[in-house]
Amino acid sequence: MLRQIMLKVKAKMTSWKLSLPCTKAEAEAIEHSDYFADWEMPPVLLANEPNEAQPDRWEIVVYSETPPDDALIAALHALAPSQSDAAPQIEELGDEDWVTMSQAGLEPIDAGRFYVHTPHFAPVVDKINFMIDAGLAFGTGQHATTRGCLLAIDALANEGMAFANILDLGTGTGLLAFAAHRIWPTARMTASDIDPVAITVSAENALTNAVPLGAGAGEVKLIVADGLNAAALAARAPYDLIIANILAQPLIDMARDVAAGLAPRGRLILSGLLVTQADAVADAYTAQGLTRLHDAAHGDWGVLVLARA
Repeated sequence: MLRQIMLKVKAKMTSWKLSLPCTKAEAEAIEHSDYFADWEMPPVLLANEPNEAQPDRWEIVVYSETPPDDALIAALHALAPSQSDAAPQIEELGDEDWVTMSQAGLEPIDAGRFYVHTPHFAPVVDKINFMIDAGLAFGTGQHATTRGCLLAIDALANEGMAFANILDLGTGTGLLAFAAHRIWPTARMTASDIDPVAITVSAENALTNAVPLGAGAGEVKLIVADGLNAAALAARAPYDLIIANILAQPLIDMARDVAAGLAPRGRLILSGLLVTQADAVADAYTAQGLTRLHDAAHGDWGVLVLARA
């Protein structure tokens, strides 16, 4: 299990599990879904990417305290319209904690000097360890793009690069911001996300991993913001390192703003894109005067490192 999106996270006992294949777009849409808002006993909703080699094949999973009925199955099909004719897989779980079950399947990620794990796994010696609980936001560290970004951060550190003002744009759980903070602990760090839930999750993860929060040097500032044109992010620019693990089209759309926010001789790490999308994303940034330095592939997923001359 590589990447998860969760909604209505509660450590509650459940009895039934329904799963249905879906597309990546359908999986990401559940983050903003209020389909079950009016239900008296709303189910727990989860989306998994089971196999990084098949980046568009996700699955939606529903955990319910009551046996599935026609209304619940219809709701599942509404969330995954591409599977309107498919029957969901239904499993009776008994009295099991779905949070424990879901986290048990999240294998640690080993990326250079970094080691990311859930509470079900122990830290390792001689690594920079992060414990990231399965939660509401993207970026638990299990997805290939997050691993690629960690390796890119590791590579910049190995090159002897030093940064004083860093931005993690679309931070998810805060993991990439925390990783950069460990490497450059005196830098002023900003971590932003369009989703307030992600910022709440990042704050909790910062506390768990002893990452200092604040607005000064050596601290991580968490900001709810929609892109670098947001006043709160523009006020802290220019950044000498920007990390953006989002999706290809948003990266292309934001190219002008992101490039404008990068300091001279700054570095830019981009991911959330397929290898087949790398040229289009890179072209959007080289058109803004940036230089394409390095590409890396992790399965079907790509990571780009660019620089401002």
